[in-house]
Amino acid sequence: MKVILDIPDSKAASVMDDLKRISNLKIKTIISSKALFLKELKSSIDEVKSAKEGKTTLKSADQLLNEL
Repeated sequence: MKVILDIPDSKAASVMDDLKRISNLKIKTIISSKALFLKELKSSIDEVKSAKEGKTTLKSADQLLNEL
């Protein structure tokens, strides 16, 4: 199982120390910009899934180009 925690900087050191005490635990720190990217990527994937299920309609390439 993978879990992402959003911990305030003031508490991060304490929480990381506690997590390191747990055996067989892999810890990976993600910087804010990467976390934002992952959040936006998940949102995009959810939007595509929704479109495939017919719940929403995506814009065509022509519509996107016309917006520019």
